[in-house]
Formats: sequence, structure tokens, C-alpha cells
Amino acid sequence: MLADLIFQLRQSLGILHKQDIQAVSRFDLGSRSWQSGIKEQPLALPENPKPETSTPPLKIRLGDDCAAIPDGDRYLLLAAEGMLPQFVEDDPWFAGWCAVMVNVSDIYAMGGRPIAVVDTLWSQSAAASQLLLEGMQAAAIAYNVPIVGGHTNCHSAYNALSVAILGQATQLITSFDAQLGDCLMVAVDLQGSAHSSYQFWNAATETDPVRLRTNLELLPQIAESGLCEAGKDISMGGVLGTSLMLLETSGCGALIDLSAIPRPKSVSLERWLVSFPSYGFLLSVRPENVETVQTLFKQQRLACSVVGEITSSRQLHLQHNGETLPFWDLAQEPLTGFSPQKVAK
Repeated sequence: MLADLIFQLRQSLGILHKQDIQAVSRFDLGSRSWQSGIKEQPLALPENPKPETSTPPLKIRLGDDCAAIPDGDRYLLLAAEGMLPQFVEDDPWFAGWCAVMVNVSDIYAMGGRPIAVVDTLWSQSAAASQLLLEGMQAAAIAYNVPIVGGHTNCHSAYNALSVAILGQATQLITSFDAQLGDCLMVAVDLQGSAHSSYQFWNAATETDPVRLRTNLELLPQIAESGLCEAGKDISMGGVLGTSLMLLETSGCGALIDLSAIPRPKSVSLERWLVSFPSYGFLLSVRPENVETVQTLFKQQRLACSVVGEITSSRQLHLQHNGETLPFWDLAQEPLTGFSPQKVAK
């Protein structure tokens, strides 16, 4: 029954961990320092100085896959990801690969293209970091994104890894612009396999790198063509956790038909809804653009389906086997804490 499925899904760690972001959202980090007007000590100026000009403060909205920093006629995109400690211990090569992959996905999800990554690595010895480094290197080659620096400590009491990425975009796909009447679409690569121990769908490590990059290039093409302005990559929260984050920052709700979500035949619905696919995106698309967007993905042998619609409420409702029930009320229970009021500051 749908009620039982909802109960199980609400206990998933991928969704519960997204609530950890509230610890950061409460502090409004980032926006105040840009807008506070703090001035440094004035320098000694030469005679007849040029008239002082004022530069408007940067307003960088928080709560998206990347920070989008205005830079002339484009945006610089900045993001970072830390790997789960147990994942680093259990499968270090794949953890290294994923550290690069998830950052690359964040850049493309916003309609951008990656420039370079840096890593922060802690390990108990140089030998203990070997597989992590090999995984990162393999992914950097596959996605054609160089690793250009970072921090390394091989005398740590533990093994840990985080990676940050820089990219750029001319037109953005954001978490803030889903609109009433939009169709929610899921695009995903189903040509892969499930990880034996973690909720990952791996459609990357055994895939031709040219295909990997070509598939990701669809996102900036869609953004630059004006076909989509809102969306996210499907993260550790799965389709539903990602949907909640999109709805929360856009200040809206949605109705999602679970049976319409494309999934591999070998994976149960319950597991798939909390899985992190190596290639998966949630897009909020105007109805007149749906057919074009769907065609672009299907031409690359990627699954792409309309799974729901944006509503005016702040609730996510789920539909399955003739039942419709509320899954989450964002007005009563925030997920990340980045509401429209928060991101507008």
C-alpha cells in the first residue's frame, strides 16, 4: 500500500541527511558577507584620484547544486562534495570516482560545464590513499576534467575525501524557478547496475567516456536553448528527496506519479526511489517544451518521462496504484531550510 511505502521512504537516510543542511541554512552563510558593506582600511591615494564608484553587492542564492557567482556575461559555478566515511573505507576506488562524478553532475545540472576540480584527502598512509587517487584520476580522465590541486595529509587518524569543482555557465538551470503548471520530468541512464552495498545506480564506470560526456552536454544545451530553467541532479536523497529540495527553494508543491518514474527492471520501486543514479536529472519544464526535451534525451538512449506536475501548494503528494497521499508538507516541515524567503536575501 502507498501509506506503507511512504512510511519507509520517510525513514531513508538519504532524505534524513538532507535535513542536516538546516544547521547551515540557519546561519545564512555567504550572503551577509557579500552584502554587509564591510570596508577595509583605506589605502593612501595619489593626488587627483579617480572618482569612487560603487559596485552593487553580489547576491548569490543559497540552496542550489552550485553557487552561481555572476561574472560578466556568465556565471562561475562553485560546488563541493564530501564522501561518506564508510563508503571511503568499503570501496575506496569507487569513492574516488564518485567524488569527481557527483561534482561534475552538479555543474551540468545547472546548465554549466566543468573547468577543474581540487581535492582534500586525509589518509592513514600514502598506501591507504592509493585507490582513492586512482578512482579520482580515472573519473577525471573519463569526464575530461583536470584535477589541479588541493590538500593531502597521509598522517591522519582516519581516511576521508572531499572534492570541490569550478565550472561556468551562460544560462542557468536553477532550483529556484519551478513554476505552477510545469511538468516534472526525470531523465536517467538505465544502462548500468546497482552497487552491491550502497544505494547507487552505476551507469558510469563501464560506459564509453565519449557517451558520458555527450549525455551530460545535453544539460547546457537545454539551458542555452531556453527549454528549461529549473531542475536538479538526482542526489543521495533519490528522486523524492531531490524533488523536495527543488520544491522547497521554488516555494511550490507537486504531484508525482510513482509508476511513471523510469527505473531498471532489476530494482524494486522502494529501492529505486532512494537510489542515487550516476546519471539522473529532475527537470521542471513548461508543457510546450516537454516533447523537445524528451526527444533530446531519447536520441541518446536515455530514459526520459513526465512523472508529475508543479502545484501551488507547498506539499509533495504521491500517486500510485490508484491512491494519492501526501508525502511531505514543506510549510510545516522544512527539509534543508532554504525557503524562497531565505534564498531571496
